[in-house]
Amino acid sequence: MEGAVTPATLLRAYAAGVFPMAEGRDDPRVHWVDPRRRGVLPMEGPRISRSLARRIRRGGFEVAADRDFAGVLDACAARDETWINAPIRDLYLELHRMGHAHSVEVRRGDALIGGIYGVALGAAFFGESMVSGAADGSKLALVFLMQRLRAGGFTLFDTQFLTPHLASLGAVEIPRADYRRRLAAALERAATFDPPGWVPDYSVAPSPAGGTGAASAGSTQRSGQTS
Repeated sequence: MEGAVTPATLLRAYAAGVFPMAEGRDDPRVHWVDPRRRGVLPMEGPRISRSLARRIRRGGFEVAADRDFAGVLDACAARDETWINAPIRDLYLELHRMGHAHSVEVRRGDALIGGIYGVALGAAFFGESMVSGAADGSKLALVFLMQRLRAGGFTLFDTQFLTPHLASLGAVEIPRADYRRRLAAALERAATFDPPGWVPDYSVAPSPAGGTGAASAGSTQRSGQTS
């Protein structure tokens, strides 16, 4: 992919199974990454511990989507180690304006205690980065993002790499060829990030031992970045 990176270039890259990174916030270059093994989170996930289930049922926080995309993006970019440079930030802000990039925010009062953002294309969601401002903040954001994606008909959640944090939440690693088959199938389907009538479900139960577990009512169900 030669020349300047545009939002259209970025969407083509995602559709081809490639994503961008920078060496750091001060590196102006954009590198394209195509891992031999890809991290994915099964759509019935994430795995929910007993303590996380109790925290969700206890409430005391507000869940919103796309209310502060720039705030979540900037909170992720503010970490000591980040792959989000100025060109990448601008690209994702433009994708958000185009309706392709989305965020989930978890707030307690005015404080952002958890957030996650990514890119939607067809029935695939490419998780880019998540951040915590309080205990379990990013996990809360991931739980409610996955609820939303299932309700909207998404079939693939791409975490890019598999980190220990993501593995603890039920993510797995698959070969590149398997990932591309799943991606091609997801791109053939339609999904919506804003499913009509959807509301967050706080009545979760812990995942069964050893399971991925999407906890919901009546059932068991890059570090701080998803990649």
